[in-house]
Amino acid sequence: MNNLFQANIPVAPLAEQLRPKTIDEVVGQMHLLGPNKPLRLAFQSGRLPSMILWGPPGVGKTTLARLIANTADAEFIPISAVLSGIKDIREAVERAELTLQQHGRKTILFVDEVHRFNKGQQDAFLPFVESGLITFIGATTENPSFEVNSALLSRAQVFVLQALKEPELNQLLERANAQFLKQGAPNITIDDAVREQILAYADGDARRLLNFAESLFNTATSAGITHIDEAFLQTTMAEKLRRFDKGGEAFYDQISALHKSVRGSNPDAALYWFLRMIDGGADPLYLGRRIVRMAIEDIGLADPRAQGVCIEACQIYERLGSPEGELALSNAVIYLAVAPKSNASYMAYNQAKAFVAQDKSRPVPLHLRNAPTKLMKALDYGKEYRYAHNEPEAYAAGVHYFPDELHDNNAVPQFYMPTPRGLEGKITEKLQHLKALDQQHLNSKAKK
Repeated sequence: MNNLFQANIPVAPLAEQLRPKTIDEVVGQMHLLGPNKPLRLAFQSGRLPSMILWGPPGVGKTTLARLIANTADAEFIPISAVLSGIKDIREAVERAELTLQQHGRKTILFVDEVHRFNKGQQDAFLPFVESGLITFIGATTENPSFEVNSALLSRAQVFVLQALKEPELNQLLERANAQFLKQGAPNITIDDAVREQILAYADGDARRLLNFAESLFNTATSAGITHIDEAFLQTTMAEKLRRFDKGGEAFYDQISALHKSVRGSNPDAALYWFLRMIDGGADPLYLGRRIVRMAIEDIGLADPRAQGVCIEACQIYERLGSPEGELALSNAVIYLAVAPKSNASYMAYNQAKAFVAQDKSRPVPLHLRNAPTKLMKALDYGKEYRYAHNEPEAYAAGVHYFPDELHDNNAVPQFYMPTPRGLEGKITEKLQHLKALDQQHLNSKAKK
């Protein structure tokens, strides 16, 4: 019979075909799913708490949520925080109530990318989680400590999922090959060097691996290729091998590695992380802002030129774009890495800020007050102020600038503690010299 009038059934993507049907088919996450591990025990007991699954993309958050629903014989309602709002939450709750009344079944509400919901939207779940109407499962790639409000966080257990390791990714690649064989495709072998590139490209992400493998196997099958070597990979799939990670925990880990390499005075590692992020699609001007921050925080006054170098690099990028502008930013990264290091001004800022926040409001000493009117002058505003430029070495020795109470009680704080490195070594000498002048002034007053 002609199949012209038969329904066309779409073929599911390989990643969906290989989605685990049981907990034992899950690859990875053995710290949660291994024998006597927390999620395995929760599955076995059937008492599943509300939870937040935190981990990078493609590690099985949605899969675990579906398996939990199957194990608990519960209604599974998935919503995406990217596309949903309060209306969708309300509809999901109404559906859960109906399911409980008509079928006696509980509902698992799975919220993908829960960090995208604002505080009000997250709060909307609370009464229904507390009443037990729904078991809430949120999935997020962002740190829930920052992105999930504390009320919801206190009512859910957080399970941290890890990026898949290379042996686990290799196991998935073998499953992908076997799935193609089941569908009648020829057996395809892969060079070891190519396999390593594919696993490195996946970067711990099962979905990325399976999508790439599907594309690679389809291309090879169409070309009549049964052995994939490096030449075939480079001619057909090289562009897809670029890594792309503009956000999430891994992105900020790489920023952290760049910053710490600069702080650690390792120009090669700093350049590696900078270009790793450029290659991954990071916004160069975002990196430029972070580079300026490094100059302020970690070099400071040990080399004040560093801030100017970084600002100029950002301006060059704005004017020239890529790739010339990226070269200017890389110059700034190298400059910061080899520059003398000091966080003295950064620490001084933080300490002064903390001091002012906890201290009371103290009046300005009379000799430092402005006196634009006769009344103010009559009240001794500005009296006995000594103009530094008229003093020897342009320094009014012995004058105090803190509030009188702090000065009189010998409670004057010292926030800025320059290091002996770079220009700050000279600053240290200058401050020590000025202190000596203050002491000479005090000694001369005492003699009088």
